[in-house]
Amino acid sequence: MKTLQLRSLGQTPYAEGLALQHRIQAAQREGQAGDSLVLLEHSPVVTLGRSAKAAHLLASKEVLAAHGIELHEADRGGDVTVHCPGQLVGYPLLQLEGAWRDVKKYMRALEEVLIVALRPWGLCCRRQERWPGVWLESRHGDLRKLAAVGVHLSRWQTRHGFALNVAPNLGFFEWIVPCGLREAGVTSLKEELPTAPSRAQVEPALLQAFCEVFGYERVETQERETSFNSTSGVSSI
Repeated sequence: MKTLQLRSLGQTPYAEGLALQHRIQAAQREGQAGDSLVLLEHSPVVTLGRSAKAAHLLASKEVLAAHGIELHEADRGGDVTVHCPGQLVGYPLLQLEGAWRDVKKYMRALEEVLIVALRPWGLCCRRQERWPGVWLESRHGDLRKLAAVGVHLSRWQTRHGFALNVAPNLGFFEWIVPCGLREAGVTSLKEELPTAPSRAQVEPALLQAFCEVFGYERVETQERETSFNSTSGVSSI
């Protein structure tokens, strides 16, 4: 029976979330842990992926720090992004085998998880072949990014993952050019729906979709805390 180990945490500093990923991966290599999914929120942080360009960061580290926002380099793919309270971050820590040893297939599967999970709210999410993530498109063709995807793979062990904007303060994104894309905007479930769903509503749908897409038959809960804080503010530049 294919089993997924779930760790559901509350608001967690970025460095602690990264350290947890490394601990789980070390345990996996020693045969002491199986495939895992970590779900959490991060304290306000800007992360720079391997393809990040300096021009896409619109404030210095000192200015960000003055507004309570950390800055970290990340070994995931992609450009610059923001994590903050109200955003549900997922870190799948998987050992890919067989046909799953295909980076593009894995990325598309993460997008599919998000698309499937959001169907109960009537959102017609879609992919953009040129840009990773999950998008909404208006009748006028305007694109708005609802979820970001960025991963790291080493010996087919996965790290990093996705970030779904549930009810974040979108003002945090004013400090960057999100994912380096000036052609598209950023949105959230709170912006797109009459009432924003709670994490308690979103997380089970996300977990179910993850199990369906990746073929897990059983979930073991390792740790659980489901606080969902979306009250942090941000000053404008």
